[in-house]
Amino acid sequence: MEPDYWKNIESFGAESFRELMETYGQGVWDYAFYITGRFDLADDVAQDVFLAAYRRIATFRGQSSMRTWLLAITRNIALNNRRTAFLRRVILVDRPGEHGKEAHPSAEQEALSRSHSEDLWRVVLALPVKFREVLLLDAKYGMSLAEIAGVLDVPLGTVKSRLARARQKVSEAWKEEVAYEQA
Repeated sequence: MEPDYWKNIESFGAESFRELMETYGQGVWDYAFYITGRFDLADDVAQDVFLAAYRRIATFRGQSSMRTWLLAITRNIALNNRRTAFLRRVILVDRPGEHGKEAHPSAEQEALSRSHSEDLWRVVLALPVKFREVLLLDAKYGMSLAEIAGVLDVPLGTVKSRLARARQKVSEAWKEEVAYEQA
């Protein structure tokens, strides 16, 4: 449950900002990672999001939740970072999970479960951004269709169709992956 006091921001100090970062920081970073596919870019995007939020906190009108507002900022900054010419020239091929956080040894069952989960996330991360982000906002963040439409700044019908197509694409890709493994 989101605190009501975010809706009445008149004096936004260091303590409020720290609480904002503690409350929403991980969700902002996760969403940035899902869009960019890179740990280092997710760090940069998350930092930029909170700087932008601090600068523009007076523009928050309370019409949406603070989380929705921050995720909309995250999306805009992450997509802008992905579009930069520097990134397109310098970072040619880099897949999530190949660097950054190292896996820890685990029991056989946990390893199998993690393997399936990683395979599924690989399928999701391979989707085009417009399909990937509706799935993530729905599944990971549990946002309503109206909230997703607000974050993405698209009509509700577009969210519904993208979500249906995203689920269909994941299902098809997952079936192909399972068939490939069994062959």
